[in-house]
Amino acid sequence: MENGLTSSPAVMFGEALRFAREQAGYTQEDLGRLLHCHRTVITRFESGKRSMDRETVGKADEVLGMRGLLVRLWERVDWHADIEHPDWFQKYVELEEEAAATRVLQYMRINGLLQCEEYAYEIFRLGDARDHPQWLAERVATRLSRQKRYLVDDGPSMIVILHESAIRSVIGGPGVMRKQMEHLLAVGERSNVLIQVAPFAFRARKSPTTSVVLLEMPDGKEWVYSESLYRGHFSDAPSVVQQTRRDFDLVRGAVLSVDDSHALITEVTEEYRYAERRAERGVVAQEQLQRGQRGRVHRGGPWIPPRPRPRA
Repeated sequence: MENGLTSSPAVMFGEALRFAREQAGYTQEDLGRLLHCHRTVITRFESGKRSMDRETVGKADEVLGMRGLLVRLWERVDWHADIEHPDWFQKYVELEEEAAATRVLQYMRINGLLQCEEYAYEIFRLGDARDHPQWLAERVATRLSRQKRYLVDDGPSMIVILHESAIRSVIGGPGVMRKQMEHLLAVGERSNVLIQVAPFAFRARKSPTTSVVLLEMPDGKEWVYSESLYRGHFSDAPSVVQQTRRDFDLVRGAVLSVDDSHALITEVTEEYRYAERRAERGVVAQEQLQRGQRGRVHRGGPWIPPRPRPRA
């Protein structure tokens, strides 16, 4: 946006909505109550960062007395275009909070919905926040809070395919990884969660080259989400959703079964436990060696004659 101008139809629609609301004398909170949504949702509608469904647009047009104008503007917006904006992750979290079902294909790292506290902490430490413990604690708590709705008996269904690179890439050392593997095994016991592993040698006829999430909303609408280096990418275009679902199903048919995945994660857990014990023994041995060396240096070092005392 330059000099207050924008070429984004979604942003222009949001400006029209804001203008109509202000002309009607409503605050964002007022309009939120009328449309049965939170004020922050109205904020995102008006900024063009969240699309409105047809029913909500019709209701807004009616309560704001726009005589069909908002509906006609809404119909002219290409809501299927990918959305890229600085607060992309906040948009993803909002969709995730409402999703009725989630499908994930994840490379290199354990997906945030499956991370244990220790692993999440180390993931955030990989950034530039090592000297900011409060920042780290807040980020970890926020990430763990996203998992709660999936960890109850009637939680949304979640199918996660983890590439073997995700369980083999060591984050924070073998102790952290052992706890993370144990967490995967525990979460995988839930009736609404399925975890499968794509081994290094797996071959699918077509496989996405990056991690991707498919979110199914309560109204049946689906969103595809993926990330590049500094952005999140969203699409609800029917062609993109259909292709992603097809690719996910093809990948799932080529990976390990749920039982075989459980067995592999169990095996990897034991490998990390063994590495953890070796590391602990190594630390103890190193400390013992250092203590012994300190004693030997004191006893076997060169003889230094005492300095002569000054005469009184």
